[in-house]
Amino acid sequence: MNIYTELGVSIMVQSVDFAAIQPPLDVPSAHPCRLKIQIIGSLQVRRGDVVLDARQLGGPKPRQILELLLLQLGRPVSKDRLIERLWGGHQPAEALSTLESYVSVLRRHIQPGARKAGPLRTVTGGYVMDKELVDLDLDHFASQISAAHRCTEPSAAYELLCSALLLNHSPLLGDELQPTWADEARADHAARVADAFVLAAETAAFLGRANESVSWAKQALAADQLNERAWTALILGLEQNSQFAEGLLCYEQCRLTFARELGCTPGTVLLDAYARLLRATAAGENELGPLLSALLVLHRQLTQRSNPEASGMLHSNFSARSALLDAADVTEATKIIHSFLIRAVPAA
Repeated sequence: MNIYTELGVSIMVQSVDFAAIQPPLDVPSAHPCRLKIQIIGSLQVRRGDVVLDARQLGGPKPRQILELLLLQLGRPVSKDRLIERLWGGHQPAEALSTLESYVSVLRRHIQPGARKAGPLRTVTGGYVMDKELVDLDLDHFASQISAAHRCTEPSAAYELLCSALLLNHSPLLGDELQPTWADEARADHAARVADAFVLAAETAAFLGRANESVSWAKQALAADQLNERAWTALILGLEQNSQFAEGLLCYEQCRLTFARELGCTPGTVLLDAYARLLRATAAGENELGPLLSALLVLHRQLTQRSNPEASGMLHSNFSARSALLDAADVTEATKIIHSFLIRAVPAA
């Protein structure tokens, strides 16, 4: 307490610690907070210097409300839809009031002091996460993929694809393992990611980056072994990189997978690639070239025996080692294959 004297009058002034005065929690903020949120992998909400994880949002139901709204970022979600998603047809008697109380809990955690003026807004019959106040990794992924599709410059499109795919370090909604809606969202997102992997592989091949093309294609196939575009990108990338033997092995794996799972064979593009890989391998300087040529010689021998008229049309594009046969050709082919087997298969 300070005492001032002016004109003979004593005035007592009470010292006030203004820093200790805090605004009430429910006073709306003049400037709504902006959130940076990650839902690819584990949920994380960043509000300035404050970082909240899935356990710090008021419980499972408030967390799931946030996730459901984020999956529809910028688009209203009705209360009825939220109730159906949260309880799956087994909602409590007071589901509406319970939902509203959960929303209040969520607001206190993600936008304290903002009340209804923060990113989580109330709309007629539902709620919405304001896209202008939320930076969401899933939204960035979708935006970059869309921009890549619109881009007319391959190198710029490739940069966008690479940037988008770097965001996908983990499955979507990693904290939600039970709800059906989370499984559905994960499956939809995984399909979009696989398409992006394939497009990145195709674009890398166009730019002459064969190693990168092969890497992207393998990541697409890790998610879906029946993706023919991914197999095509992989095999064409290996061909572009002069990895002919590896390309043949991948083609055989593709053929077996399609036969077993789909009851069909690879399409024309892959068949054409297979033929080119065979020709390149047979004409190569490595050990596999003579071996493949020897196999083609013996195959032609079998064809001549079973269908002499057709034999002249087979393997017409291969090297002279697989031309018209005589006994010496067959003998030499047999020796090559026998020698390879002796070295490749350990003695019993």
